[in-house]
Amino acid sequence: MIRRITLSLLLLTAVALVFALVTVIILPGQTAEAAGGKVTDPLGVAPQRYAYFPGTEELGRDEIRLIACGTGMPSARRSQAATCFLVELGNGDKLLFDIGSGSHANLQGLMIPADFLTKIFLTHLHTDHWGDLTSLWAGGWTAGRTGPLQVWGPSGAREDMGTAYAVKNMLKAYNWDYMTRAAIINPAPGEIKVTEFDYKGVNEVIYQENGVTIRSWPAIHAGDGPISFSLEWNGYKVVIGGDTAPNKWFLEYAKDADLAVHEAFMTSKTFVEKYGQPPQLAARINLTFHTSAQAFGKIMSTVRPRHAVAYHFFNDEDTRYQVYEGIRETYDGPLSMADDNMVWNITRDKITERMVISPDDAWDVPGPNRPLPPDRSRKSEYTKFTLEGRFDTSDVDGVWLKSFMEEYGLTEEDLKGGE
Repeated sequence: MIRRITLSLLLLTAVALVFALVTVIILPGQTAEAAGGKVTDPLGVAPQRYAYFPGTEELGRDEIRLIACGTGMPSARRSQAATCFLVELGNGDKLLFDIGSGSHANLQGLMIPADFLTKIFLTHLHTDHWGDLTSLWAGGWTAGRTGPLQVWGPSGAREDMGTAYAVKNMLKAYNWDYMTRAAIINPAPGEIKVTEFDYKGVNEVIYQENGVTIRSWPAIHAGDGPISFSLEWNGYKVVIGGDTAPNKWFLEYAKDADLAVHEAFMTSKTFVEKYGQPPQLAARINLTFHTSAQAFGKIMSTVRPRHAVAYHFFNDEDTRYQVYEGIRETYDGPLSMADDNMVWNITRDKITERMVISPDDAWDVPGPNRPLPPDRSRKSEYTKFTLEGRFDTSDVDGVWLKSFMEEYGLTEEDLKGGE
């Protein structure tokens, strides 16, 4: 028994030594203190960041920060939301590229005021790329956003396949939501302004403001309509490929990118064994409307960005390496295997990949603008039938209400609106 314990201790010691050696191998030229930097003051903080804590780092005026708020698949899971990338620029702009289902929660974890998250650029209209627009729309409204959302998205081969049609009818579907919030809060933040552009435009400028130029070109995915974006600012270029099979436009217009995001889909075998899809679809999916790992590598070997980002696969221990190894068959350049809450800081001399550390229970953060008062000209959405069902609790609410109104200087008039 003693001999077994001794052998176990020796084995654990050996494993620890190997782990230490591996750490040095993974981080060549860095010392053991590199993770957080050396701390000499017991009341001080680590001077270097190996993780990104939202709201604790000022973005340099000559810097870009891109955060993956969603990198996964249409099938919902807690660990990976659907596609969403937030680009933050040193000029103060914050631009969202896609807002797929489930991604709003990751975006909330960044604790950015709702008034700073109003510009959304859609690559196409699958739910895993715009399904959380409704959540951002309503959630930002209740969080104090003071103006409308603005959405840029492609047209379709038919009117009913375009972005303007999609958003218009989304608002029709959520009309009860809109009408009740408009009456109780204020209607202005409930508006969505849509700029629809021609999906056939090749490297066309679809946005130009505050030194930022965004261009689009066609993508090949499931049908006519999907596009890819490039963002140019301050001499930098970031490309968001969206969903697409390999296409000639990306090869031409993604060149000279500092950061190029492009899908590298799960292997067809994984699609059969873990996603439960028929083999014929699993084969076609990596050939006709998505991009295989090997094809991703060939694309990046042609484009040669400063840094390539592969996304749109479930990034699990038993799946990511199949995708990674497929990419490495055809590409040997700088690469990130994207996961939710991965962040890249882009400067002139380097691109730094880290992970976001953010709260699961993030509160909304007030922005620079005061919340709008209720629009008292709007009619209440209550009827007499419903209001007659109220149960009188004024005897217990009166005490706290009086104190609350005194603390915040409210009048009886302030309590009116939507009733």
